[in-house]
Amino acid sequence: MQQKSYYPKPGDVEAQWYIVDAAGQNLGRLASQIANVLLGKHRPEYTPGVDFGDSVIVTNCGQITVTGAKLTDKIYYRYSGYQSGLKETSLRRMLETHPDRVIYEAVRGMLPHNRLGRQLVKKLKIYSGTEHPHIAQKPQPLAVK
Repeated sequence: MQQKSYYPKPGDVEAQWYIVDAAGQNLGRLASQIANVLLGKHRPEYTPGVDFGDSVIVTNCGQITVTGAKLTDKIYYRYSGYQSGLKETSLRRMLETHPDRVIYEAVRGMLPHNRLGRQLVKKLKIYSGTEHPHIAQKPQPLAVK
């Protein structure tokens, strides 16, 4: 008799909440570790294509660090849909005006570009200060290497 393989369902695993202090952290290294937690790759039940990820709260997002000349060389683009509607913003300007978008874009680029990725990025909560409204979820600190 052949044994059936186990395919986990999203309801089989209870989701956790993690909190990360981004102050002094490197942008790319932090984003890759957040993306792994959102995908659920830190769990032994990880299955590609199934949402086993946990929710992540990021605080102090305006105090991240970058290496090299990325503050001036890295450009964020957005397009309005109209002619001549391509807008560009440097990383330095983005950190001054919308520091939460910097981490959001970095993490979103490391997630799958499909329905699953859009579902996972909703579990990412980013705040520029230390205060957040998710105390009731009892977030545990995420060990960022």
